[in-house]
Amino acid sequence: MLKRYLLAPGPTPVPPEVLLAMARPIIHHRAPEFAQLFGEVREDLKWLYQTRNDVLILAASGTGGMEGSVANFLSPGDKALVVNGGKFGERWGKLCKAFGVQVTEIKVEWGCAVDPQQVADALKKDPSIKAVYVQASETSTGVAHDTKALAEIVKPYDGTILVVDAITALGVFDLKTDAWGLDVVVAGSQKALMLPPGLAFVSVSEKAWQMAEKARNAAFYFSFKKERDSQIKNQTAYTPAVSMIFGLQEVLRLLKAEGLENVFKRQARLAHAMREGMKAAGLSLFPKHSPSDAVTAVSAPAGVDGQAIYKNLRGQYGVTAAGGQDHLKGKIFRLSHMGYMDSFDVITAIAATEMVLKGLGYPVKLGSGVGRAQELLMV
Repeated sequence: MLKRYLLAPGPTPVPPEVLLAMARPIIHHRAPEFAQLFGEVREDLKWLYQTRNDVLILAASGTGGMEGSVANFLSPGDKALVVNGGKFGERWGKLCKAFGVQVTEIKVEWGCAVDPQQVADALKKDPSIKAVYVQASETSTGVAHDTKALAEIVKPYDGTILVVDAITALGVFDLKTDAWGLDVVVAGSQKALMLPPGLAFVSVSEKAWQMAEKARNAAFYFSFKKERDSQIKNQTAYTPAVSMIFGLQEVLRLLKAEGLENVFKRQARLAHAMREGMKAAGLSLFPKHSPSDAVTAVSAPAGVDGQAIYKNLRGQYGVTAAGGQDHLKGKIFRLSHMGYMDSFDVITAIAATEMVLKGLGYPVKLGSGVGRAQELLMV
């Protein structure tokens, strides 16, 4: 029997308290009990988002929230600026094109964060751009983009909104939605929010709602205006994922009990230990700068297949990580430390990586990375 450790960047482990909450008897989604539940989680989500804006709850994956964040704000022929620095930046571009939006891409080398000046230059060159799309945390490369700096650049443009994919950022590091001026922020349930896949969350600023009133793209199930009109009454436009909402209530209770600043400190501490442990084991991190505290992307050593590392972690030691995507397949592997994780998850990940590398013939000194992580994680 092999014990399993889920360290992939989504889905992530679900706390027992949340699983128990989701096992509660189902209630009808039009009953007063649901309205009370829904109203509570809506308010607590605003706390997590650090916003007074509407935060919509959708029965969808994070990509559903992303699609809605194109369809509800832009019309065919409108212009969008997309920061493409990885698989999910690429997805923004594909979604925009699917809805007839003219896309200008800032192509960023995978493993690098966008230079905010590139966004400033693009908007100065074409101020008719109506939306800037970016990832706060690019899951495919383990890089964090500076959304605060980007918001400062976009804010003076009255006809332009900043749309942020925070699917692996919300609940990991600080995102001050209102204070920074993030117009639309998309998140998902299966990352740092410690739930199974199935819910998407989207915060919408007044500036973005004004743009939505003029948008002419077709949106039915993902109509944010329909959802807003229902959700302000603590209802949903369509059938919600009731058991997931029970789980969300418990997740938000756990996060509030810990406190936002403590959550961010814990996530940063685990991320730092993972990165330093991997380096102490003789490995190189894939991000050239600005690593995300959600996921660590590690370059496979020369002569070692990254896919073999990924497969052996799971097959030999029960550690589910993630491999590289597209042209990074076989070149990197990725380990999550977001959500329901602690020091021993990080230590386990590093120990298993050392053993896999040793088995593949790489000259790693067993315990070198683990020891470094232990030093950093001592309390």
